[in-house]
Amino acid sequence: MIYFWVIIAYLIILIGVGAYRSKYVKTQDDFMVAGRKLSAKVLVGTLLATWIGSGSIIASAGLAYDRGLPALWFDAGVWAALIILYLIAGRARKFGQYTVPDILEARFNKYARLLGTIVTIIAYTAIVSYQFRAGGMVLNLITGIPVEEGIIITAIFVIGYTVLAGLISVAYTDVVNGVIMIIGLFIALPFLLNNAGGWEGVMNNLPETHFSVLGDMTVRKALSYSLPTMLLLLGESGMYQRFFSARDERTAKRSVVGWIIGTVIIETLIVFLAVIGSSVFKGIDSESVILYSVKEALPILIGCLCLSAIVAVIVSTADSFLLVPATNIMRDIYQRFVNPDLPQKKMVLYSRIVVVFLGLIAYLQVQFFEKVLEMAIYAYTMYGVGITPAVMAAFFWKRATPAGGVCSIAAGMIITILWEVAGQPWGLETIYPALGLSLFCLIFVSYATSPPDKAKWQPFF
Repeated sequence: MIYFWVIIAYLIILIGVGAYRSKYVKTQDDFMVAGRKLSAKVLVGTLLATWIGSGSIIASAGLAYDRGLPALWFDAGVWAALIILYLIAGRARKFGQYTVPDILEARFNKYARLLGTIVTIIAYTAIVSYQFRAGGMVLNLITGIPVEEGIIITAIFVIGYTVLAGLISVAYTDVVNGVIMIIGLFIALPFLLNNAGGWEGVMNNLPETHFSVLGDMTVRKALSYSLPTMLLLLGESGMYQRFFSARDERTAKRSVVGWIIGTVIIETLIVFLAVIGSSVFKGIDSESVILYSVKEALPILIGCLCLSAIVAVIVSTADSFLLVPATNIMRDIYQRFVNPDLPQKKMVLYSRIVVVFLGLIAYLQVQFFEKVLEMAIYAYTMYGVGITPAVMAAFFWKRATPAGGVCSIAAGMIITILWEVAGQPWGLETIYPALGLSLFCLIFVSYATSPPDKAKWQPFF
């Protein structure tokens, strides 16, 4: 039970930090974009901790347990996206808004904002829901309580923590959580490798396909893992929200360099740990391999601290993905269409109420997927094909028209839902028809309609 009490103590400290930081939350700038005061170091920490959540620790590691090093295809899309984001970060900060739908309306029209908000709510509550599941898995492993009860505990904590102080508390605790988790994972590597009998022992215990480029996957299957992660990150609202929270354009751009280096190192480390763990721990739930590796391979005190940081990073990711749609609802629907003159104090209060509502929606979604990987691919696809083509067009294609942007968002969202409901006909992964139609609508409709006014695209170039 020592693991349980250390984790509880760690989370109580985070609550204390959130409560302390909450007194600084006076305006929507404070709650949504941390007062636009974050330094490059803090931005790197919060960007890493937000992205390296259960999608990496649970889903990517589970894929590595089953398929070996070819699981890096899941991460390769992220690395490609980060290079493109380096070109965007400074311009995004200069734009200086709050949300991705702000970008969509400025570049296209109010209908693009509305559709973008709907896509974000659907995708991000799904992402939050699998953070809840991941938290439940951790609590089950260390205490033996049923996963369902662990999910409820995680959900309550995440919702409460997000309500307290919004991004201003999340950003600063992210740095500490990320550092502790990274140190713990690096320490776990030699211990686990020793338990496996060295790298030679790992290779002897696993099939050859675990160490090839594609393994037992086709190129199409490999890309079906890479494309959703790449597209999600290119348009990811939480990431843009952090760019908006930077001190200035230079700070935003510098933070991406650190983010690129950290992400490549950490995601590769997680995959290698999972592969080594798969040779040591047989017959376990594949998505729990990192948790087993930390708990069983490390000395108990280091294991406690590392598991605490993993839980905290999962919570942090959930916080971030819960805060974004709450911001969208308040900023992009209520403030934009219902009450533009809403006072700042009420804006913060209503934002907190929306966080609770969305947290409950996320909790209800947990029952629809059995695996974190399944939930991740669905959510990534929904957002990646619904939002990203239009966002990339905003920054890179002057000819994109309002009608083209709106049609692209609608097509991506609708096809993703229909293809998933139909059970992926002909065995074709959802990303291909959804992305294809989204891009077709963006390009065809843009060329079929009059070019946009210069005032629409000029702020982005």
